[in-house]
Amino acid sequence: MSKKKQVLIACGAGIATSTVVNGAIEEMAKENNLSLDLVQIKIAEVGSYVDTADLLITTAMTKKEYPFPVINARSFLTGIGVEDTKKQILEELKK
Repeated sequence: MSKKKQVLIACGAGIATSTVVNGAIEEMAKENNLSLDLVQIKIAEVGSYVDTADLLITTAMTKKEYPFPVINARSFLTGIGVEDTKKQILEELKK
């Protein structure tokens, strides 16, 4: 069995918008039978997870480079382009 992927879900404060995205990712994981370790954090905390994370999904702006893919999830807040974002996330998780 493959290891559970650690997915960071980050926003500016780690509370409001990341909660919305976290719920959407949980639902998507269930629908696709994916076992994920979801970690909801502030964008400033991402650096603490560089050795363990497989993916960062964020509503915050980040200019830093990380050793894992970074997906912008603002579409979950606007409702525009949600399906494209979900497709992008699933592609990364299935790698």
